[in-house]
Amino acid sequence: MIQRDLVDRMVAHARRDHPDEACGVIAGPEGSDRPERMVEMVNAERSPTFYRFDSGEQLRVWREMDAADEEPVVIYHSHTATEAYPSRTDISYASEPYAHYVLVSTRDPNSYELRSYRIVDGVVTEEPVDVVESYMFAHTGGDDVPDGE
Repeated sequence: MIQRDLVDRMVAHARRDHPDEACGVIAGPEGSDRPERMVEMVNAERSPTFYRFDSGEQLRVWREMDAADEEPVVIYHSHTATEAYPSRTDISYASEPYAHYVLVSTRDPNSYELRSYRIVDGVVTEEPVDVVESYMFAHTGGDDVPDGE
């Protein structure tokens, strides 16, 4: 589950950095699986086909999360010319087994594709993305109300 404003901010970041891949993390309270604090990061590669966090920036951001009892709930990046599916390189660099790896494809200038995955030991599992307006009123399980109502 992720709030719409965070999705909108990831997409805006991806559009702003296009044609290079954008990347970042959304931190949340340890053990909560609830993304709350978005941190746009620099793509050290400045590439349209590859991303890598700047090591100094990554160390600083992970230390900030530790100090705030947070963890990386979402690790996101964009694909600028391909679908929102992890590349072999994305899979090889996935090192946070509890994170949701969110990809945003900006290959179509009029729309975007957003998909989420768990990547553990090289195994990619797609998961549904439940976009909510607010965590306050969101609930889990037994939802028989279709999206958009």
